[in-house]
Amino acid sequence: MAKLYFKYGAMGSSKTAQALITRFNYIEMGMRVWLIKPSQDTRDGRNTVRSRIGLSAEAYAVLPDDDILDIYNKEFKDKIDVIIADEAQFFKPEQIDQLHEIAVWEDIPVLCFGLRTDFRLNLFPGSRRLFELAESITEIKTICKCGSKATVNVRFTPDGRVATEGEQVVLGGNETYKAMCYKCMQTLIKEQNKG
Repeated sequence: MAKLYFKYGAMGSSKTAQALITRFNYIEMGMRVWLIKPSQDTRDGRNTVRSRIGLSAEAYAVLPDDDILDIYNKEFKDKIDVIIADEAQFFKPEQIDQLHEIAVWEDIPVLCFGLRTDFRLNLFPGSRRLFELAESITEIKTICKCGSKATVNVRFTPDGRVATEGEQVVLGGNETYKAMCYKCMQTLIKEQNKG
C-alpha cells in the first residue's frame, strides 16, 4: 500500500529543493509525477515551484476550494505514479484528506513537503491534518545562527522587529522570515521588549 508522507522543517531547511530532487529522481526512473502546490503560494508565480538554490519546475496550482480527489479522478487517474506537494501547510484539512484517499485507495504515494508551524508556533491547519493522517513523518533539519537546531520561523516586521501577532499567512522569503531555535527567538523578543 502506498503512503501519505509528511516531510516538514523550518524555513531554509531545503524542503522545496528536496521536493524537486525527489521529483527528478522519479522522472529519471521513468515514473510520472503530478507536482502540486497551493495557489496561495505566488512568490515565484502561481504555477512554479522554485527552491532557494535555484531548482524549479512547473506545478499544478490547487485552489482553496478545489477537490483534489475530483481533479485526480477527472484529469490524472491512470496517468501518474506519484504526487509531490510543496507548501502543503497551506492546503485545507479536507484537501489533505483527499490526498490521503488517493494514497490509500489508488495506491499512489503522496509526498507532502511543508512547514510545521507559523511564526507564533501554531500548527497550520494543513500541517495539523498531515500529522494526524500521514503514515510517514520526517523532520528536515536546519540550524539556527547559534548552531542549535532551528525549529521556529521568526517573522520580522519591516522595521526589523520580531512579529508576535498578525495574520497567519504572510508570504515572504529571507527578507521576512528567519529560521531560529526557540531560545534565540525568545532572546530577541525580550531584547525588543526592553526598549
